Amino acid sequence: MAGHNKWSQIKRKKAANDSQRSKIISKHIRAISTAVREGGGPDPTNNLNLKNALAAAKTDNVPIDNVKRAIDKASGGGDGLQFDAVVYEGYGPAGIAVMVEALTDNRNRTVAAVRHVFSKHGGNMSGSTAWQFESKGMIVVADISDDIQELAIELGAEDIELDDESITIYTSASELFNILEGIEEKGYKAEINQLTKIAQLETELPESDAKKVLRFIDSLEDLDDVQNVYSTASFDKLELG
Repeated sequence: MAGHNKWSQIKRKKAANDSQRSKIISKHIRAISTAVREGGGPDPTNNLNLKNALAAAKTDNVPIDNVKRAIDKASGGGDGLQFDAVVYEGYGPAGIAVMVEALTDNRNRTVAAVRHVFSKHGGNMSGSTAWQFESKGMIVVADISDDIQELAIELGAEDIELDDESITIYTSASELFNILEGIEEKGYKAEINQLTKIAQLETELPESDAKKVLRFIDSLEDLDDVQNVYSTASFDKLELG
């Protein structure tokens, strides 16, 4: 999983400096509303999709009032737009495999917008890529002590990565919240806890290609209907400064 932690750092940095804060919040509200309507109601203890959506919203500091309004409105049924979950697959710059998850109320509009970004950046939406990714849980804790590393392993983490300030703990998708609960019971606070897709085999890119891929991914993520973008690109050689 080399490189994935650095990519998560890039995404966090982007989110923290993103001037289009309302767009980030809107994406989370859309995901929360859809989870309530389609995942089994407004109680996250009985609705895993909602629990995941709430965890992702917390990561991006979505105001709790916005979250509550979205849950209340979606619980009322009937009112508001209904969104369909769609997944697009293809290849981007430098031949990297890509998966795009979206929530849309107009499939024709969304596929046209996604296809335009692929084409503009020299990619294409042909071929299946989903087989190249695995669903995993990801927990990030701002601690790199031996204690947190040992705890993560004891709780059943599948893999861990360290950087200068934090540990990234990878879990099976089904064990994410069990391991998170065990970590929090020991007094640790998770900066990030969410389901994600991990490339089974990453492509190491030179800096020039890495920058092209980042511009491509940024363009996809800027689309209103796009929720998540996953790729097989490794950004280990990309300088963040």
